Amino acid sequence: MSPAPRNPPSATLTYVLAPDPAASDALRQTIEEYGTMLAILNDLAGSAGSNVVALHSLAYEAVRTRTRLPARLVTLGLRDFAARRSGGDVPGVPLDEKLYAIKSPSEVSISTVLGRIVVPFDVAGYAEGWKGALPARLVLDRDTFELRIGVTPRISTEEKTMVHEGILARMGRVIAGVAFAAVEKAEAANNVAVIEQAIREIDAAAEEARAELGKARAEEHRIGSRRDEITADIAGLENKIRTAVEANRDDLAKAGVARQIDLESQIEALDKALADVTERIDEGHKALQAVLAARRDAEARLADYKRSEPSHQTASGASTRRSSPDLAVARASAAVTRTTGVPGTPPGGADIDELERLHRERAINERLARFKAKD
Repeated sequence: MSPAPRNPPSATLTYVLAPDPAASDALRQTIEEYGTMLAILNDLAGSAGSNVVALHSLAYEAVRTRTRLPARLVTLGLRDFAARRSGGDVPGVPLDEKLYAIKSPSEVSISTVLGRIVVPFDVAGYAEGWKGALPARLVLDRDTFELRIGVTPRISTEEKTMVHEGILARMGRVIAGVAFAAVEKAEAANNVAVIEQAIREIDAAAEEARAELGKARAEEHRIGSRRDEITADIAGLENKIRTAVEANRDDLAKAGVARQIDLESQIEALDKALADVTERIDEGHKALQAVLAARRDAEARLADYKRSEPSHQTASGASTRRSSPDLAVARASAAVTRTTGVPGTPPGGADIDELERLHRERAINERLARFKAKD
């Protein structure tokens, strides 16, 4: 059974590259050599039109002889040239998954005429539309190197807005929409089940906040580990460079210094990524605290409502005997919350919730200390 065809790209994801001088030279030479290839094709193509097979026969060997372009890039270039002749004029050098690869959250490797290089990047964002049939393009735009990739968003416009909105804002909307509106509606209708459903929805939101926080912590650890490795490499090169200088091997010392500069540029990119992750972790903490506070508020409202409506207690008890295990766990967690004052912990969130409890207690003690200091 053949795989389902992939949807054509409908948007452009742009990475702004931050190459060091050596990498910048390699990228610039690659773009220049590709321009030479297009000139050769213009001279030799003749009546071949947009026939890729005919173009290959006429010009492949000439391009390989007169340029330093990798064979894979020459093949893509022939397809690109044919597309240009058919009216699909697009900027830059065509690339595919074998000519570029995302190596880390802040680095991409690209094949050039001087070999494969690793370049730090920043994500510039998305734009509607994608020109051409090839998956990516290397573009020099006003002295700035960009890697533009054709992508197919798999989420709706509303979902894309939520992805970029941030976990704290999303949890705020959940709290406003569930913890208050739903509970008030349930109280007006005298319906305990609706309140309990609102609490379960808050629990689902808490799980989302925990998952986001866990991902951010994992990314922080990964970036931090890589930064430590690079820092150790830089320190190790220091002694090697001194040894080379003492031995009058300036060629080796120069190579070591060049490597240090490359590594330092990677650290700058990692520091930026680490700062972004730290901000996400802080936002995640606030989001989780907000959701757990909303759950405590909803639990208190539910308890008050049950006390004010004794007739509902029996119905609620009967419902409990017929309830699913998930509902039983939710109610048991609610009982623990009311008894101890500590939010109940859904399965899998013990470590996160313990950390949040300590974080909350610390915030309480600090604020209490400030009140005492004013007296």
